[in-house]
Amino acid sequence: MIFSTLLLLLPAVVAVEIAEIQGNAFVSPYAGKAVTSVTGLVTANSSSGFYLSATNSSSPYGNGLYVYTTSKTVLSQVAVGDIVSLGGKITSYRSNAAYIYLTELTSPTNITKLSSGNAVTPVLLGKDGLHPPTQQFTSLDVGGPLSVPNNVTQVSVSNPTLNPDKYALDFWQALSGQIVKVTNPVAISYPNSYKDFWIRGDWPVTGLNSRGGLTITKGDDGLPDLNPETVVIGAPLDGTKNPDVWMGTTVTDIVGVVTNTFGFYTILPLTAPQVIAHNNTLQGPTTLTIPADDANCTLTFGDYNVENMTFNSTHLPLAASQIGDYLKSPDLVFLQEIQDDTGPTDDGVVSSNKTLQTFVDAISAHSGDKYSFAYIAPSNDQDGGQPGGNIRPAFLYKADRLQLVNPNYGSATDKTEAVNNNGTVGLTFNPGRIDPTNTAWEATRKPLVALFKSIPAGEDIFAINVHMSSKGGSSSIHGDARPPVNGVVDKRIAQVKLLADFVGSILSINANASIIASGDFNEYGQTGAVFDSLRAHLQDIDEAAGVPPVERYTYVFDMNSQQLDHAFISPKLQKGAEVEHLHINNWVKYSARTSDHDPSVSRVKICTPRVDPPTPPTPTCTTRQIGNWCAARLPTFNNFSTCT
Repeated sequence: MIFSTLLLLLPAVVAVEIAEIQGNAFVSPYAGKAVTSVTGLVTANSSSGFYLSATNSSSPYGNGLYVYTTSKTVLSQVAVGDIVSLGGKITSYRSNAAYIYLTELTSPTNITKLSSGNAVTPVLLGKDGLHPPTQQFTSLDVGGPLSVPNNVTQVSVSNPTLNPDKYALDFWQALSGQIVKVTNPVAISYPNSYKDFWIRGDWPVTGLNSRGGLTITKGDDGLPDLNPETVVIGAPLDGTKNPDVWMGTTVTDIVGVVTNTFGFYTILPLTAPQVIAHNNTLQGPTTLTIPADDANCTLTFGDYNVENMTFNSTHLPLAASQIGDYLKSPDLVFLQEIQDDTGPTDDGVVSSNKTLQTFVDAISAHSGDKYSFAYIAPSNDQDGGQPGGNIRPAFLYKADRLQLVNPNYGSATDKTEAVNNNGTVGLTFNPGRIDPTNTAWEATRKPLVALFKSIPAGEDIFAINVHMSSKGGSSSIHGDARPPVNGVVDKRIAQVKLLADFVGSILSINANASIIASGDFNEYGQTGAVFDSLRAHLQDIDEAAGVPPVERYTYVFDMNSQQLDHAFISPKLQKGAEVEHLHINNWVKYSARTSDHDPSVSRVKICTPRVDPPTPPTPTCTTRQIGNWCAARLPTFNNFSTCT
């Protein structure tokens, strides 16, 4: 009786085909079972196993299987081109609970070589072969991959039936373990520390920008399109090293096997591809400067996350030169990630006077432009970022063009509010912070507000410098959680709502106020749940300026050119607004970057339009007109009895 019970606990041993092992879903129906007589062609090998391809399938999908083993004895028994039969245990493996499972055959046994020297023909991925869908990752992303709430379900739990013609993750899963060939690949981002990099192949894509990358846009269905037609190129199986690439770099055709590593579907090339050509297009300076014929009524402003800058940062001189050379020294600059005067040393110092003075001095030395600065020091270790750095937003402004209105600096915890001064909007603290003790801002930068007056135009401008909570804690876009986890998105929703309420309080006093809210929002514009409250009051300047959606990006991460940095403007400033994103960091060689963000420059008209009194209508003569005179008719004479 005990013996019979043990037999029931042992996994079933069955003879099975590779396509049956892979099945038609993400989790193998044979997971945990022992199998025998699995037959396949050895297509590639590595130090930790080899790959098989089915020899008797008419479908292009479901024909690959990874055999995991580190046994040199086992590995010596097979070679590329062999057709073998073997047994083992089917395992669903992932190195992290947040990843999608990879189906493997482990503990291979009874390896029998049936033939050798067979040709290995990769599955062609390109315009003449298969290609991944361009819009959706999986059927589980209801509302799109940026919908809120996130992580409603998991691939491993729902295990949907694969539809590789419609969903990109299904496509790559259906090719798992197979050898493929990508024709005419183009890099769309930088390599990571392991030299892995993202590519698009010679197949249909969406979001193609002028530099060869793929930008987050919206699809025809109105849902965010995060470019699922891309794939990672991982570590070559022969030990060679992938080349240095950046956006738009073309490389030689890639032959490799499809797998899932570190949370992403990946092609492991047999050998490293070679660079054919780099994109060395030069980024020119902005064209949005002050026009000579309308200098008084024009305001230019820039936005730049300068990435953990303190007074002795090695990239400070280069960033200073870029303000003059590329941004052309705008009237007002919104800066983020200005550190305190001792940088990451956690010593209680919160002032950044030395950092900002060093920066404006460097700008002056390079271009001759004179800037003043304004900021509010945070409470020590309360605003997130690099530990000890106390990053904060700050303004640079040209004192001959702008001045603070009635300066009254708030403290780290003082809440500035809009006040009605006989129809003119003022601030209780200028500069000040928006509701800094609100729990929405915990461990996050608080928006910096300043009321400036244009000296030549005499117009007031409200500037709001933001740096919202980062997307830390997000899951892989190819991960198990669907929709993918968008790190602390609930905090950003609350933060933008506070910003929107503050903007609304200004506009309730003066609907014609000039308001600019700019900075690092740490969120894509396509995430409506975050931005809807602000868009009720302000318009994204990219929309106002009509910038093509594929050119709206300031940051590159994974496969996507994306926009984390935004500027929103009030109705008064929207007509004729212009913006340019200067790609001086996110397409050049990684080592040449100044920051991980690109700066932007905008130009708006700030003068209140003059409304002339209406011209009175020309009077109409309803009687008799003689020359320029309007004469009344004589009364009709009809009494002859009085006529003498």
